[in-house]
Amino acid sequence: MAPVISDADLRDILQTTKVIGCVGASLDPSRPSYGVVDYMVRHGYKIIGVNPNLAGQDLFGTPIVSSIADLPDDVDMLDVFRRSEAVPPIVAEAIDALPNLRTVWLQLGVMHADAEAKAQAAGLRYVANRCPKIDHARLMA
Repeated sequence: MAPVISDADLRDILQTTKVIGCVGASLDPSRPSYGVVDYMVRHGYKIIGVNPNLAGQDLFGTPIVSSIADLPDDVDMLDVFRRSEAVPPIVAEAIDALPNLRTVWLQLGVMHADAEAKAQAAGLRYVANRCPKIDHARLMA
C-alpha cells in the first residue's frame, strides 16, 4: 500500500523542488517518462535523466547520465520509473550520492515498503504510486 500524503505536502514538494533526477528516463515519446519529463521541464523544473543505455544523449536540454552517482549535487528530487523490486538499491544509492536530496518520488504502480522505511530514516520525503505531472496539473495549474 502506498504511503498516504496530503495535497498540502505534495504542493510543498512541487513548489520547493528545483532539480529532478529521473531514473528510467527515455527518449521515446511513447514512454511515460518522456511525457512526464517534457511536462515538468515546460513548468520550470530542471530534469537530468538517468539511463545507462542513453548516457551522453540530450533530454530536453540536459545530458542523460549513466547512474545516480553521476547526477549533480543540486538534485533535490529523484523521480523513479522502474519496477518496484528495483527501488531499494536506487534509494540506497541516492541517499549515498545526493547530498541535497529531499524527496524520492515513485511513479504510478511503483511501491516498496523497505525502500520507504530507508528513505524516511534518512530524513527524505517519500511519495509512491503517484505521478508528479498529474499532481502538478491538479494542484499547481
